[in-house]
Amino acid sequence: MLDVHAGAGGTEAQDWAEMLLRMYLRWAEQRGFATEILSVSSGEEAGIKSVSIRIAGENAYGLLRSERGVHRLVRISPFDAAHGRHTSFALVEVVPEIVADEAEIEIRPEDVRIDTFRASGHGGQNVQKNDTAVRITHLESGIVVTCQNERSQSRNREVAMQVLVSRLLERELERQEAERLALRGVHVEAGWGNQIRSYVLHPYRMVKDVRTGLESSDPNAVLNGRLDDFISAYLRHQVGPAAAEGMAG
Repeated sequence: MLDVHAGAGGTEAQDWAEMLLRMYLRWAEQRGFATEILSVSSGEEAGIKSVSIRIAGENAYGLLRSERGVHRLVRISPFDAAHGRHTSFALVEVVPEIVADEAEIEIRPEDVRIDTFRASGHGGQNVQKNDTAVRITHLESGIVVTCQNERSQSRNREVAMQVLVSRLLERELERQEAERLALRGVHVEAGWGNQIRSYVLHPYRMVKDVRTGLESSDPNAVLNGRLDDFISAYLRHQVGPAAAEGMAG
């Protein structure tokens, strides 16, 4: 599951979030991966506030985990009459899909609040006339999951619960990893400070990954889904060339 959340900045950031959604859908299409939009919150004027998509394919999580973090865009704003240069941010989250009955996480009915609402598609058009969309709030962690893609409320509830289990497991794995790093004396940065990549469209054109130093002078190609060079560079940086070749192949 991959989520994109627009940062502060209103329409400008929401348009950037939609550009990232398009980038990941194009990347998945080029690899022959199946995609499914589980939920989307549209912006008031343009773009999206947030979106959650499922991407299915060989090593999908192993590849896409390199995209977790804050993505920064610098460009001349199409929404600014004065043609000023704007900087926008969006957060990308990636979690592996876990089947609920296989995970070692127990969710009791009293642990969650379940709300139903009428699903609406991108742009505000009605998808269902009945309250088929489901929102699940995990009370202890504050994690909120929505699903509005399926036609039945029961199916949306099932998918939303599956996503919640995946996110709770991912949070626990991150907590364990943070503890290991702390024991090794490694400083762990968290939150919006984790900027991983900058996409500059003005005054020059470049995409640079701040973790690996890899650069591209063709941001249009990157935004059209050509991410494999950045993904491979991250995998080599994290796990070494041999493992990176196996996962990116």
